[in-house]
Amino acid sequence: MAPTFGRGAMTNHWVDIKNADVIVVMGGNAAEAHPCGFKWVTEAKAHNHATLLVVDPRFTRSASVADYYAPIRTGTDIAFMGGVINYLLAHDKIQHEYVKAYTNAAFIVNEGYKFDEGLFSGYDDPGRKYDKSTWSYEIGADGFAAVDETMQHPRCVLQLLKQHYSRYTPEAVSNICGTPKDSFLKVCETIATTSVPDRTLTFMYALGWTQHSVGSQMIRTAAMVQLLLGNMGMAGGGMNALRGHSNIQGLTDLGLLSDLLPGYLTLPRENETGYQAYLDKRIQKPVRPGQMSYWQNYPKFHVSLMKSWFGDAATKENNWCFDWLPKLDKVYDVLQVFELMFQGKLNGYVCQGFNPLASFPNKAKLSKAMSQLKYLVVIDPLATETSCFWENHAEFNDVDPAAIQTEVIRLPSTCFAEENGSLTNSGRWLQWHYKGADPPGEAKQDADIIAGIFLKLRELYKKEGGAFPDALMNLTWNYKIPHAPAPEELAMEYNGKALADLADPKDPTKVVLKKGQLLDGFAQLKDDGSTACGCWIYSGAWTEKGNMMARRDNSDPSGLGNTLNWAFAWPANRRVLYNRASCDPSGKPWDPKRKLVWWDGAKWTGVDVPDFKPDSAPGEGMSPFIMQPEGVGRLFALDKMVEGPFPEHYEPFETPIDTNPLHPKVISNPAARVFKDDLEAFGKSKEFPYAATTYRLTEHFHFWTKHAKLSAIMQPEQFVEIGEELAKEKWIKNGDRVKVWSNRGFIKAVAVVTKRIKPLTVNGRTIQHVGIPIHWGFKGVAKNGYLTNTMTPFVGDANTQTPEFKSFLVNIEKA
Repeated sequence: MAPTFGRGAMTNHWVDIKNADVIVVMGGNAAEAHPCGFKWVTEAKAHNHATLLVVDPRFTRSASVADYYAPIRTGTDIAFMGGVINYLLAHDKIQHEYVKAYTNAAFIVNEGYKFDEGLFSGYDDPGRKYDKSTWSYEIGADGFAAVDETMQHPRCVLQLLKQHYSRYTPEAVSNICGTPKDSFLKVCETIATTSVPDRTLTFMYALGWTQHSVGSQMIRTAAMVQLLLGNMGMAGGGMNALRGHSNIQGLTDLGLLSDLLPGYLTLPRENETGYQAYLDKRIQKPVRPGQMSYWQNYPKFHVSLMKSWFGDAATKENNWCFDWLPKLDKVYDVLQVFELMFQGKLNGYVCQGFNPLASFPNKAKLSKAMSQLKYLVVIDPLATETSCFWENHAEFNDVDPAAIQTEVIRLPSTCFAEENGSLTNSGRWLQWHYKGADPPGEAKQDADIIAGIFLKLRELYKKEGGAFPDALMNLTWNYKIPHAPAPEELAMEYNGKALADLADPKDPTKVVLKKGQLLDGFAQLKDDGSTACGCWIYSGAWTEKGNMMARRDNSDPSGLGNTLNWAFAWPANRRVLYNRASCDPSGKPWDPKRKLVWWDGAKWTGVDVPDFKPDSAPGEGMSPFIMQPEGVGRLFALDKMVEGPFPEHYEPFETPIDTNPLHPKVISNPAARVFKDDLEAFGKSKEFPYAATTYRLTEHFHFWTKHAKLSAIMQPEQFVEIGEELAKEKWIKNGDRVKVWSNRGFIKAVAVVTKRIKPLTVNGRTIQHVGIPIHWGFKGVAKNGYLTNTMTPFVGDANTQTPEFKSFLVNIEKA
């Protein structure tokens, strides 16, 4: 979503779903995996007469309450949504004024840009990557991107969009996806009803889109649909990414991915040795007149972060300790790390709050990789499969403990109910919670464990010295109890504070914050070293007024669910991102029933915090997508995506049809990273004819709740789902034990024979699906089961490297 809109987070929030006229659940199963949040879907249906559409390989719990359900072959969502785009354009079902004013539809693309036979211009076949220089705008004589207000120029984005998706006819969609043509058209017709200003549609998606080798592009295709319909920034609109773990949103916000710093700042690459060059690459100058391009403030965010980390040691003279940051030669995502581990190039691994043996693909490879470590440290409240990977559990984990020399160190930590702190939900709300119980035994809070390790390391460096100790020795550590930083202290550190008296920008004689006081928000950040802030997007969460995350006033004067005094939402407590787009260019709301913000003649005001420059009058021409240098949403993504500026259908790396009907010479994602051994481990449909997909159950939470007796009782035994036709073909009855295997390994489970999975006709073949829930393993109180990722391929999305858990090939037989 960031390449399309400017930020990568859920654009609206859970409660706002009640305002939608049409809800599309695709790439997820919210009724099953997000049952509490699904309440707002039922509210929309009951009180707003909303239409619920579900598109999924299985007839899911979400489908059971839908107004319309359409089946789809796993891994083909881009083809489906590309067909929706073609339908909207061919039937003139787009919101023209919105598209012209708030998207890059009128921008003219570089003359060198091409697309042919599955490849965009600039492809390097041996390197499996693109030179993306032609994926750019034509620059006019004024130095800005050229536009054609008539949108008739053959190289303007709208015309290129029409050309690209003209191939995605209803017939082509049905042939690729297996969705009956009439079902596909019914979905298109319903979606198209929201192309008018007074009707909105929202998408709800989750891991069913992200866990593919083209997952990011699946999400982008839906984001483009929303731009064409004018549904971004609107109450009841938007792209709602449904997070799984309660703090996955917080994890990404705080920069725990290998190439990120807090607040979606980025680490420098190894060739970025100069600080100014590092900044210049990230300061996005406007490419159209009058645009905000908010990343121009990058230096303020970065300098304040470095002051938070290194205090007085970070000075202008040493570039705020820029040289102390690691410089990446490549991204060290989980697949890359375990590939290096597999090659014997890692000595140790610290695993905190994660269960890689169960959560990453190809269990056999993972087990062999960890067996080559000298030491493995696991910080977790539970005895996980990862911490016990060396134990023999017969077929469930058939290893020889004597042959594994890895030293495993377990450090028991607390769970969320045993500590104070905040959780960031899908809707970007930071909600404070309080400790409910003391942890058992020797368990400590994660912060205490990390603090203990850090203090010991610092002591050793001080005593014995070592290579480049500067960053470690100068790290700010001003906590009241050094070995036990309080969650409250950490929260205030993320919020940020003034390191000198801060003057009012409009009246330099007036002091708005004194030295040492907490910031009101990120607008007060400076690039001169006078502010410190651990995560700029969280600034405003704990101010001099107190803990904003602990607020619990649910008053809602708008009736739209915008409870601004409940908790704190980033950024700046905004509940609906890009809400300036809820108004027409003159500042008048498109739909008076869904008024979020509006121009009152002097400023932007409303029932939400305007996501806009407060005093920028409509006549000044600033556009709503303020994080983008264009100021508009991108239908054409420039060079921001690895495999192309437009989403294109590529088959999963294990495809049941052995071809790509759109371009047989380019079958799967040509820019996805594939390691040599994994390429050779991909299965073929001749041996593995069935399309498998994994998913979650309401009664279990990942691999945690198999440690809880009540959950184990509700779902006591591992099972797989198959359709009646496949069961008949394989002589399998409901309740039989079956063996399911891929080219990497097998599981055994109980067969659930169901009407919920139907065969699909795809490219002249009959395709059957096998559904595989993920929750079992060899640790816990539930009946032992096999780790599902024994079968999944070691390949990920080309942009995020999220593993392709949702589409792979298997065979099945009665055990």
